[in-house]
Amino acid sequence: MRLILFLVLPFLVACGAEPVWAPDEAVKVARYRHDGPPEITLYTMISNRTGGGGHSALMVSASERVVFDPAGTWYHRNAPERNDVHHGMKPIFVKFYEDYHARETFHVVKQTRRVTPQVAERALALVRGYGAVPKMMCAQSTSAILRQLPGFESIPVTWYPERVMQAYGQLPGVETVEIFDDDPDDNATKLVRQHKDQTR
Repeated sequence: MRLILFLVLPFLVACGAEPVWAPDEAVKVARYRHDGPPEITLYTMISNRTGGGGHSALMVSASERVVFDPAGTWYHRNAPERNDVHHGMKPIFVKFYEDYHARETFHVVKQTRRVTPQVAERALALVRGYGAVPKMMCAQSTSAILRQLPGFESIPVTWYPERVMQAYGQLPGVETVEIFDDDPDDNATKLVRQHKDQTR
C-alpha cells in the first residue's frame, strides 16, 4: 500500500487542479433554470477508434442548470465557471458543449434520468462543493458524486468513463442519445466559432 501511494501521489501532485472562480455578479446574471423536469445527465465521450471512454461530465437541471465538467477544456464567457461548474447552461450552451466534444475522433453518449427536485438539488450542491478536479480524474469525480445520490448507489467509483456510463445505463428510466459529428479534431477552432456565434 505504501508503495502504491509513493507512486501515485507524485502523479496527482503533478496533475494538480487549477481553481477558477467567476465573480458573483457574472454567475448571478448567467443563472438559468430549465423549464423541463429535474434531471441528471451523464455525458461520456467515447473514442471512435478504440471504444474507450475519454471523458465524463454531469449536467444537473435543478433550481438552475449547470454542467460539471471536471478537468474539462470547454468554456464560454457567458457560461461562467466556478471550479469546473459552468453556470447559465441555456440550450445554446448545451448545444455548444455537445458540439465541442463530438468530432471525428469522439462521439458523445448522453444519458438522462429524471429525478425528484430533492435529488436534483443534492446533486447541484455536490457539484458546487466538489472543487477543481485534477486531470485524469473526471470519471472518478463524477462517479463519486453520483454514488452519494439516492437512487444512484449502484454506480461504482472508478477512473474509467465507460464503466460509469455502463452502470448509469442500467439504472431504470435512463434515456440515451448518441451524438456523432464528422468535424475535424480541432477544438480550439470550435471555441472561437462558438464565441462569435453567441457573445451577448
